[in-house]
Amino acid sequence: MTTAPGGTLTRAVPPPAPASDTPASELPASETPAPEMPADETTAAASSARNDLTAALRDSSSVGLGLFPLGIAFGVLVVHAGLSWWWATAFTALVYAGSLEFLLIGLVVAVAPLAQIALTAFLVNFRHVFYALSFPLHRVGGRFGRAYSTFAMTDEAYALTTGQQARSWSGRRIIWLQVLCQLYWVVGATAGALFGALVPARLVGLDFALTALFVVLALDAYRARRDVPTPALALVCALAARFLFPGQMLLAATALFTAGLLARRALTRHRTPAPKEPARA
Repeated sequence: MTTAPGGTLTRAVPPPAPASDTPASELPASETPAPEMPADETTAAASSARNDLTAALRDSSSVGLGLFPLGIAFGVLVVHAGLSWWWATAFTALVYAGSLEFLLIGLVVAVAPLAQIALTAFLVNFRHVFYALSFPLHRVGGRFGRAYSTFAMTDEAYALTTGQQARSWSGRRIIWLQVLCQLYWVVGATAGALFGALVPARLVGLDFALTALFVVLALDAYRARRDVPTPALALVCALAARFLFPGQMLLAATALFTAGLLARRALTRHRTPAPKEPARA
């Protein structure tokens, strides 16, 4: 404090701090200014995200036409089995295992032991082990993204993301596709459970939605690869399981088809000649 002429007190002004010659790269982390993303890059990233969402919506629309009505049928079965409507949402959001969820309705109503539920889930979804061998999980970034992509790897998602046209898809587009597929399923099941009292316990033809969906996926896969032996082998395995194991057709057909694919792979590898080594000078 200093005294000005006339007795007025004034506050002392500190001298300005000297300018630092230290470059920004040598400053501590707490003092280093955060880099700002250019406006053009931010706009491009937002545009890319919207494009991936739009493309995923277009890719999953045909699958949604089958998943949504099938979800309605599942929700109706849940409430007609004596369970509360929220069980349908819980099953489709947390379990999300397709045909296993239909089996879970009876297991939950019968208060089946956890060991029996675990064994049933293992046998029904064992095919997902083979899906993981060719599913493009390496394109999905982040721990959370990969965890969800693994959780949401259903038959429909696998069929759409492993085709010839899907080899250029980004990880964000794959995630959006899986999110939309589950959204169709969850919304359909919740709607069917909420309005289940207004719907008959059995709708003729609605249970064919899943079969029709897989027929469409099979036709798309054939158009992409034109591989005749694979669908022919699947048909033979299905017919053999139908007449030999009528009570366990799905499990028997899956086992026969898997054995046939492994045998075909072994024969193809055995017949393929090894590449010749270049002659040494």
